[in-house]
Amino acid sequence: MTDNIFATSVFFKLVIGGSDLGAFHTCSGLGAEVEMEQYAEGGNNGFTWQLPGRITWTNITLTRPVTADTLKIARWLNETIQRVEPKDGEIVALRPDLSRIISWQVQGIVPVRWQGPSFDPANSQAAIETLEIAHEGLEPS
Repeated sequence: MTDNIFATSVFFKLVIGGSDLGAFHTCSGLGAEVEMEQYAEGGNNGFTWQLPGRITWTNITLTRPVTADTLKIARWLNETIQRVEPKDGEIVALRPDLSRIISWQVQGIVPVRWQGPSFDPANSQAAIETLEIAHEGLEPS
């Protein structure tokens, strides 16, 4: 029997510069946009040429409940504050049994934003952290 076309993933593992930063529950922003330039050719009124231009990569946002891996993010952020050095990495989509669905190689990762948890004793929800990263490109692998 073939793999289920509608495979459900519940974890996304993030590795940056060879360091495993742990598993995240959500991952959004895996995408790109090609800027199109229009060129109107003289004497040709039937259409306008659509020429592909630059590619813009969207920022990737990952969220998870606060875990012991939160310390790994804090260390990486501190390293980046001392010296900004884009690093290559990988995002791996995992099934509930932690088997791999697909992965993306991500080039030139730099942290853009980290949002720590809000601790409210009146709220029974898990403390959530959010990490947003910028990058120079990605490729499924």
